[in-house]
Amino acid sequence: MGERCGWVGQDPLYIAYHDTEWGVPEYDSRALWEKLVLDGFQAGLSWLTILKKRENFRAAFAGFDPEIVAGWGEADVTRLLGDAGIVRHRGKIESTIGNARAYLEIESREGFTAFLWDRVGGSPIQNGFATLEEVPAETDLSRRISKDLKARGFRFCGPTIVYAFMQATGMVNDHLIGCARHADVAALSR
Repeated sequence: MGERCGWVGQDPLYIAYHDTEWGVPEYDSRALWEKLVLDGFQAGLSWLTILKKRENFRAAFAGFDPEIVAGWGEADVTRLLGDAGIVRHRGKIESTIGNARAYLEIESREGFTAFLWDRVGGSPIQNGFATLEEVPAETDLSRRISKDLKARGFRFCGPTIVYAFMQATGMVNDHLIGCARHADVAALSR
């Protein structure tokens, strides 16, 4: 592959994530929920830390099955706080359980995929940033989506987390224009 976005670095896991997953439009509602949860866990940490623990998170959170997670209580929080394979943060663990409940409510009413993708007109926003410095940490749209998620009961979904989520799930194409993946990801939205 040619040039990559400057944030990638040399870690093979990060390279694979950038080259195959980051920015690819995701329309599966459970996969979207998983990514939003993981972005919430990433707050204050590097995304590479979360990527390295992603399979542990999947095991710990029942494959990110929201119907299972929504039924969890304090015993499950305690169990997860003892799991060294994940980020052991009580607030993030408790919010994941609450977020599963909020997800199920949205999913039953309008579909989580529609709830999110309708905000970008169903198609990824195609940005044309040349440098990492141009890429925003949050936007007016990520602030609105964050506010909407919080109004529906979600936590750990501030505007910066939401924008990172939008980038990861292809709601916005923020591969730099010099990155070999920019055009590939743009073509997926057509």
